[in-house]
Amino acid sequence: MKNSAESLWESCLLFIKDNISEQSYKTWFLPIKPIKLNGKVLNIQVPSKFFYEWIEEHYIKLLKSAISKELGENAKLVYSIVMENTYDNHTPYTVKIPSSNRPPIKNPNLSIPIEIAANGLKNPFIIPGLKKVNINSQLNPNYSFENFIEGDCNRLARSAGYAVGNNPGGTSFNPLLIYGGVGLGKTHLSHAIGIEIKDKHPDKTVLYVSAEKFTQQFIDSIRNNTRNDFVHFYQMIDVLVIDDVQFFAGKEKTQDVFFHIFNHLHQQGKQLVLTSDRAPVDLQGMEQRLLSRFKWGLSADLQIPNLQTRISILKKKLYSDGIEMQKEVIEYLAYSITTNIRELEGALISILAQSSLNKRDINLSLAKEMIDRFVKNTKREVSIDFIQKVVCDYFDLSLELLNSTTRKRRIVQARQLAMFFSKKLTKSSLANIGNQCGGKDHATVLHACKTVNNLVDTDKQFRSYVDEISKKLELQQL
Repeated sequence: MKNSAESLWESCLLFIKDNISEQSYKTWFLPIKPIKLNGKVLNIQVPSKFFYEWIEEHYIKLLKSAISKELGENAKLVYSIVMENTYDNHTPYTVKIPSSNRPPIKNPNLSIPIEIAANGLKNPFIIPGLKKVNINSQLNPNYSFENFIEGDCNRLARSAGYAVGNNPGGTSFNPLLIYGGVGLGKTHLSHAIGIEIKDKHPDKTVLYVSAEKFTQQFIDSIRNNTRNDFVHFYQMIDVLVIDDVQFFAGKEKTQDVFFHIFNHLHQQGKQLVLTSDRAPVDLQGMEQRLLSRFKWGLSADLQIPNLQTRISILKKKLYSDGIEMQKEVIEYLAYSITTNIRELEGALISILAQSSLNKRDINLSLAKEMIDRFVKNTKREVSIDFIQKVVCDYFDLSLELLNSTTRKRRIVQARQLAMFFSKKLTKSSLANIGNQCGGKDHATVLHACKTVNNLVDTDKQFRSYVDEISKKLELQQL
């Protein structure tokens, strides 16, 4: 059975709904919950302080008219707001604020929005006549989903991004935070999401902006006394993509204004896409209230691409540019550069430029020469992937067979050699070596190394295997 507060609030809602637009009704009144009716005092709960400020600023006369209609002229209204305790782990607490029947005092350090007008607001992107249709999304058309190679390293982030691209604001991935190291595709994926939204939802206003640019615009707005215009502009956006949010660290005022913009967009059902070079838990210098909002949706990481993904990226790049390249050259590049995609593509561009400028054929010799220059001729660590390739080529095996569970002597020895050289020539842990060599544990790697050392001392043929493979691998470290 409904209590008196609920019954009264339902009657108020009927009056309110007849006096405002349906969208405003759904956005600002449906989330309100009646808590208690004590005489002529109605206590209602609103989702946030931001919500309370907006109601007091825009709808207090309508709200009080509705309550007075039901309770008489002496009716009073009290707000209950569940507040987050942002500096410790205690549970949220509730504050009660009586309605003042007048707009709240405007604190220059807070963002109290007003109705958005299409004309008269200064666009921080310097686009005349602020209208949604005139806002440039700042998206790079080359960074599409079509050009984003999927692999184990990025499957979760790509799938979530594609879901957001098809249904912005309508998934549980809001905000979507994509994080990972340098050159792993964060910016590409964030652009791809924006492009997909613009293709599927042309009515949506999409904006990509780096955190650095956002900060600079905010500083300019304070200097030019156009802070409200800055806030209102960003509140108009349907899909906001902020790249490198770690740049906000230590910038309290920028974090504060972004906090209010974030709240407004999220409460309006707008989509936010964020990128960072580290996970939310590792972001230092960020306010806890902002970090807590980053965790509302999904945080998806981008990892270093594996060998097959690196090969696919190179093939896609060459295909897009209409260039043919020998398989062994592509594989050499993929084996040699394992750090990130940006360096991989940079090495490819260097080889193509050298070939074009000096009229040289693109072959393995040119690739080795350019890779040496690319890494500044310093002695470098070979990768586990490359060690496996050298061993596979030496024994004429496929990578799948090397990492299989077969116990055939020749294949087992090849696998043990791959583990032996991986331990000797890389800084990888035993667990990581075992994982890349068919999902073995660290004890198996230790056993393999011990077996190889024993066979080198007792088996002349096996010793020749080790010597010849060593020479091939040493060439890669010069």
